[in-house]
Amino acid sequence: MADVVLSAVDGRGVATVTLNRPEVHNAYDGALIDALLGTLGALAADPRVRVLVLRGNGRHFQAGADLAWLKRVAGFALEENVAFSRKTTEAMRGLNAFPAPTIALVHGACYGGGVGMAACCDVRIATETATFALTEVRWGVVPAPIVPQLCAAMGVASLRRYGITGERFDAREARRIGLIHEVCADDGLDAAAEPIVEAILRSAPEAVRETKRLVLAEAGLALSEQEVEALAVQAAVRRASPEAAEGLASFEAKRDPAWYQPPDGEP
Repeated sequence: MADVVLSAVDGRGVATVTLNRPEVHNAYDGALIDALLGTLGALAADPRVRVLVLRGNGRHFQAGADLAWLKRVAGFALEENVAFSRKTTEAMRGLNAFPAPTIALVHGACYGGGVGMAACCDVRIATETATFALTEVRWGVVPAPIVPQLCAAMGVASLRRYGITGERFDAREARRIGLIHEVCADDGLDAAAEPIVEAILRSAPEAVRETKRLVLAEAGLALSEQEVEALAVQAAVRRASPEAAEGLASFEAKRDPAWYQPPDGEP
């Protein structure tokens, strides 16, 4: 069985972390979250690492949660449900607070938790045809583990729209609202990242790390254990709700959810 998260560190200290579930568009499940936690922990402790590049294998960067997995988790006892959300929240915190600078290279679909993963990175580059959506509300769940990072990356005003509508938006809009720093040609991610990686490597590593720590602290993004736990519980409780059960069931059945009323005159 293939590793669901791949990592490598080159001779200059550039670590590449690749999400590797291309058959399901790199949707995350328990195995991917565990692997991401382990990978980030190992790389954070590796003195060689000067910068981390996050990308997805296959056609898409990351298409959010594996909905089949979410349905199974929703049926767990509350303690197990919270345990999964805790790991997810810790993985997002680990990526957001990774000691070295991080760069997300986004292509294809970037939905739900994928938007959160990108938001947790210091620099975010997307291809022209990349698409984005915070889809959680469509399934009756909430993006609690990534809300702090989303607020910082795309701003409260934009999150108040896209977080509650679930609308898709393109790379140009993602750049306009600050979620993405640069947009490049579909085959240009590596070329777009190269000068940024070079600039980081030319900067003093300890000064870079300390600057990042200060920025996160001043922005309120150095999440405490209590904050992580509160976010995890919110996600777990909502995932086990009747509304979430209906959202996932309607998606599987390819029908409108019970809470949707079509406009007058439509079936």
